[in-house]
Order: sequence, then structure tokens, then C-alpha cells
Amino acid sequence: MKLLLTSAGIKNASIHDALVELLGKPIADSHALCIPTAGYGHPMGSPGGAWRFVAGKEPRTPMGELGWKSLGILELTALPSIGRDRWEPWVRQADVLLVNGGDALYLCHWMRESGLADLLQSLPGIVWVGLSAGSMVMAPRVGEAFVETRPPITGNDVALGVVDFAIFPHLDYPDFPENTMACAEEWAAGLGCPAYAIDDQTAIKVVDGHPEVVSEGHWKFFGP
Repeated sequence: MKLLLTSAGIKNASIHDALVELLGKPIADSHALCIPTAGYGHPMGSPGGAWRFVAGKEPRTPMGELGWKSLGILELTALPSIGRDRWEPWVRQADVLLVNGGDALYLCHWMRESGLADLLQSLPGIVWVGLSAGSMVMAPRVGEAFVETRPPITGNDVALGVVDFAIFPHLDYPDFPENTMACAEEWAAGLGCPAYAIDDQTAIKVVDGHPEVVSEGHWKFFGP
């Protein structure tokens, strides 16, 4: 699995080029599945927000708008009710998973509950494009500052740990006064793992476990 972990989607040409590089072919030739699940777990989430994400009607966080050859919906909360033999082929046929923001721990819970988390480890060619919580879920932890829903099994801020660093998205975003660099530094100090604070013009590309920052904005790395 190859990762493009963004704060706010495909916001600029550099992130767009990184996506095409990971796909290994044009976006117009690529099949995508949208995962809106995280939005339902967050206090700011709404049915309208989920629709805008999957319909490609959210220019502030472009994901579905990019001109995919096909675009489908994979709602993780539904997967346990239909059986893995039905939905697994859909994932295997996709080139990319577009994963909405919202509550990272809610998303983490349903990735495990549905079986998607386990399946992804056997799909080296698929590209995971995360938006905010859709990126944070791949970290070892999200940090207490981003806990909205505590999963019933762990009850803590532990996420999937696919990568070895945590992510603080939306750095210095005007509508989020709590997302300053000072807040990011305090967040990182309590993690016990490496971390990146990234603004909405920044993403982290990960191939074979090696992270590379792709940015037309600003970001900061925090050591462990």
C-alpha cells in the first residue's frame, strides 16, 4: 500500500503530481473508491458533508473532483453486514481509496471492525489518499487533542500504526484557532513518537515505509 497523507486533499500542483506518481498512470485512467465513514463520527460531520465529499462538490478539500475514470462509495459501517466475499473484490479492483476527514478514532474502529485494515496489508499496489482524519488514522496515535470518540475496545488514542509518525493537520488554519504551531508543539510533546504538523498545502507521501514531505505551504517535523 502506498500512502498520500494530506491535510486537506489535493490542494496544489505538487500534491497532484505526487498522486499521479503513486498511481503510476493518469487520474483519468484510475478507479477510485470514496470512504466517507470518518465524517459520521465527528461533531462537525453531517449527511451534507458526506454527500459533498463523494459527489466531488467540496472544492476546499478536493478529492472526488479530480476526474477519475470511475468513482464509487465504500461505507465501512455497512461492510460487516454484507460479508467480506462481497466487498473485498471492490477494494481489490480499485486503484485508490479516497478517505474523508472527521473522527480518526471512529474511522480506525470501523477499519478494524470491517476487516479493511487487515486487507490493506495484502494490497501493495493500492494508493490510500487520506484527508485530515483519513491521514491521521495511519499513525500510531492521534494525540489527546484530537480524541472525539474513544473506541470501545481500546478506549485510548491509539490508531492503526501503519506509519511510525503522527500527524497534526490544518496547521494555522484561520477557522481553527487551536491549530497554531504552539498547540502543535504541545501536542507533539505528549506523543512519544515522531510527528509532523502540516498545513493545508502540505502532504506526506509514503512508499515502502519512507516518508517524503510534499509541500507548497509550511510544516514542521517533531522528533520523538
